[in-house]
Amino acid sequence: MILSINSQKFKVRIVSSYKDTKNGMMKKKFNDEFNGLLFLMGDGTHSFWMKNCIIPLDIIYIKDNKITKIHNNCPPCDTEDCDHYPGTGNLVLELKGGTCKDSDISVGDSIKFEW
Repeated sequence: MILSINSQKFKVRIVSSYKDTKNGMMKKKFNDEFNGLLFLMGDGTHSFWMKNCIIPLDIIYIKDNKITKIHNNCPPCDTEDCDHYPGTGNLVLELKGGTCKDSDISVGDSIKFEW
């Protein structure tokens, strides 16, 4: 699936199962098949962390196709005491760290989907 924010397009992999949501980008890198991970969440407040991730990530919370919160360039963590990055929405998008700043993506921007 292609997800667009402003003029930027991202090839996203959809995550919906509990196991895949729990594992997220742990021990993974983006590749030619996808450059974003889109989590389908229940509506509400959620919290993500960077345990066992190998690259920094931008964590973007989305509600009703609008960005509600961005955590920029979250560093990887390899301990049990990792920082948590909370936000509200029914979708969470993870992108390579620094993407939001480099692409001028901000809270309030709209998300569009192409199938």
